[in-house]
Amino acid sequence: MAPDALHLGVALDGAGWHPAAWREPDSRPAELFSPGYWTDLAGIAQRGLLDFVSIEDSLTIPGTRSAPPDDAVDRVRARIDAHLIAARIAPATQHIGLIPTVTATHTEPFHVSAAIATLDHTSRGRAGWQVKISGTGSEAAHFGRRTIRDLARAEIAEAVGAGATPGQVHELFAEATDVVEVVRRLWDSWEDDAEIRDVPNRRFIDRDKLHYIDFQGPQFSVRGPSITPRPPQGQPVVTALAHAPLIYEFASRTADLVFVTPARETGPEPILDQVVAAQAYRAGEPLRVYADLVVFLDTETASGAARLARLNEVAGVEFISDAAIFAGSADELADLLLTWRELGVDGFRLRPGVAVDDLTAITDRLVPILQRRNAFRTAYPDGPLRALLGLPVTVPNRYATA
Repeated sequence: MAPDALHLGVALDGAGWHPAAWREPDSRPAELFSPGYWTDLAGIAQRGLLDFVSIEDSLTIPGTRSAPPDDAVDRVRARIDAHLIAARIAPATQHIGLIPTVTATHTEPFHVSAAIATLDHTSRGRAGWQVKISGTGSEAAHFGRRTIRDLARAEIAEAVGAGATPGQVHELFAEATDVVEVVRRLWDSWEDDAEIRDVPNRRFIDRDKLHYIDFQGPQFSVRGPSITPRPPQGQPVVTALAHAPLIYEFASRTADLVFVTPARETGPEPILDQVVAAQAYRAGEPLRVYADLVVFLDTETASGAARLARLNEVAGVEFISDAAIFAGSADELADLLLTWRELGVDGFRLRPGVAVDDLTAITDRLVPILQRRNAFRTAYPDGPLRALLGLPVTVPNRYATA
């Protein structure tokens, strides 16, 4: 594999990212909440030697993205838990990274820490976490602990822009920053060799190698240590989806990898400039930047453009997305990915418009083209997810003593 080979992952969301995807012949709508459906998708992605699958989740039912909840029933209106899906996929796969979405706003950081650490243990070092913010009153009402005011889209756009006045959105991201900090501290609260399993002396752990984290913040305090030993990766991979300066700053403070959404017309350079500016808030290893694209690829029976047009007709509305939409051949997509890589993108996360059809096309059509261009691996290397992504494999424990 070439030294500057592409990094490529996929984002899975139910039957696919198009709201009419569940109605396609290969989409298996009766199996969307079965373990076999998800392990099959992960198997297809692993067959394509992809870096990871990320799994979407939220605290509200799926609907029209960036729109208020509605009563439409012509799309999938249910979810199953992304972390538990990843836990089911883990023993059925060997190499591919598993990155579930877990919402930080209403989930206790102690629980997040234990859940992702457990996934890292059961997958033998392949776990990640996509941090998500919950910013609606309807989601807050599920828990009844706090009141969150719904914001208009224009108000949100103004709040996350550069130099925006602090308000509710800033408070939610500040809280999420604390959540990630607590989770990371809890992962370090056990030293790597804290488990000694000394049967003759009846000592399973060395208590001196477990540490209180003693975190105090405006929303919560956590003493620690974790109840789960340090993950195999030390620090599982933390990711975030970002669309604006405030969120680039959040990712720079907290994450290893940020998913961004460049427009086809302007390319990734304007966003890359903003991410570089946000790294003033970061020390150490640079933030990795992956560009998101929703893809509808040519198949044996129809072009990607024709497939998208048919899905739009079935849905009765044109599909829109926060990420750029690509509809075309695998060769054309390979050209785009290689062009954006030359402009400075570290990797790509493809969102299959129709999960089964487009994920299969990514594996069976796009990957061989990239391999022929010496731009993608032909086998998985040894090592954990961090190594696969080019992140430092040895992560010092902040509490360990020499």
